[in-house]
This record gives sequence, structure tokens and C-alpha cells, in this order.
Amino acid sequence: MGKNSLKKVIKFVVPAGLIEVYRNLKSPNKNDSQIERIKKRLKYNKEGNQDIDIYWDDEFVKILDTWGVDNAWLEIQLLLSNCKGRVLDIACGSAPVLEICKDFRNIELYGCDISDKLIARAHDLRGISKERLLVTDATKMAYHDDEFNYSYSIGSLEHFTEDGIDQVVAESYRVTKYGSFHMLPTNERGENEGWISPLQSYHNNSIDWWLSHFKKKYNTVIVVKSKWQDPGRSLGHWFLCYKNLPD
Repeated sequence: MGKNSLKKVIKFVVPAGLIEVYRNLKSPNKNDSQIERIKKRLKYNKEGNQDIDIYWDDEFVKILDTWGVDNAWLEIQLLLSNCKGRVLDIACGSAPVLEICKDFRNIELYGCDISDKLIARAHDLRGISKERLLVTDATKMAYHDDEFNYSYSIGSLEHFTEDGIDQVVAESYRVTKYGSFHMLPTNERGENEGWISPLQSYHNNSIDWWLSHFKKKYNTVIVVKSKWQDPGRSLGHWFLCYKNLPD
């Protein structure tokens, strides 16, 4: 099968959100064939019912541009004001936090996301340098060990499969030297409701459920309430995970 024919087949079979995977087929695991790598991604998407393709939807992209203005994006500024060095925004979307914190002199902010559309928007709309942005899968990030002093994610981890959550937590641990901060919704009643699909599918579970995942890698995890909430369903919490403390 020729290269152009293969592209047509992939565009027909693979959800829009996974086309980026095909574009990068040359790099990751060279022991797998192209088709095997595509099948793995399809299986991952199907089992988790993840709405990956939503990150290429124009209307949803607009929601991502503003949703945390009055809550989580204020809180991350307070956290970052006490950090120094290189910091990674995991699943950064169009990188609004990188724009908000552009004048912070104590840190160098970088962002990554699986959506090439969102990364392009971060550069074209917000003027974020391409050198600070990367299209990569958060479950297997293309960064070196301890490349960043700190990392964080905001409203992202809950959208992964349970296996995917463990992979992202492990990756945040690998690429981060000191601490990784994650804001996500927790069940308002303290229950483990599991996977729900109001707009975008996500895990709506208890604080203890989330702690069990973070503590697979991090010995020290501090839980702090966020101002974000979805009344009647979820309350936002920050999970401040520490690998080491700076000197």
C-alpha cells in the first residue's frame, strides 16, 4: 500500500483526535509496525470512551480558552509564584496559563498537548514561542527525566482512562524534579461515581480514589480545595504531589 493510500485509510478509520499519532509514527517504538501502533491507539480510545477528538472541535476550543478565568487560573498563579526554574503545563490546551504568567520572572513556562490544533492556537493566538510548546501524548511525554523543576495539569487527568491516569502520573513524576500539581473534579458526595458523560466524559470519583492513584508514585500528596465547582456534581481539588523538596 502506498503512502497516500495509507493516509486515506487512516483518515477514514482513526478518530480525528488520533491523526496526530499517525503523523508521528516514524518516531516512537520502532519495533511496532505502523498498523500495530494505530491499533494500540484505537484500542486505548475505545476502552476509555475518551472524547479525544473534542480537542479539535472549534466550539469546544473556545470553551477551553476561558473556563478557568475566575478559579483555577487564579490559583495556579499563587502556586507558581513560589516556584523557580522550568515548569511544564501538561495538557496545556491553547496555553492560557502560559499567557497569563508570561511576566513571571521566577519561572520558565513550557506547555504540551496531544492536539496540534490547540498547540498551533497557543502560538498563533497567544504568541507563545514554538520553542516552549510541544505536541505529545501526556501518557508518554517526549521529555527527559527531571527536565522540569515543577509541572501541573488543570482539568485534564480526569478525562483519561484509569490506566491512562496512572501513566500520566508516572510521567509527571519522571519529568519533574520537585513537585507536580493537579487540579481536577472530585465527587461532591465523596462517592466513586465512575465514568460520566455530561459534556466531555470524565471520572467523577472521591478524593481517596484519586489519592490512591497519586500515591502509587508520590509519597507526599497534599489536597487543597479549589474555587472551581460543578454544583450538584463535582468539587474541584488540587493534588499537590511532591517528589523532592528544593534545597
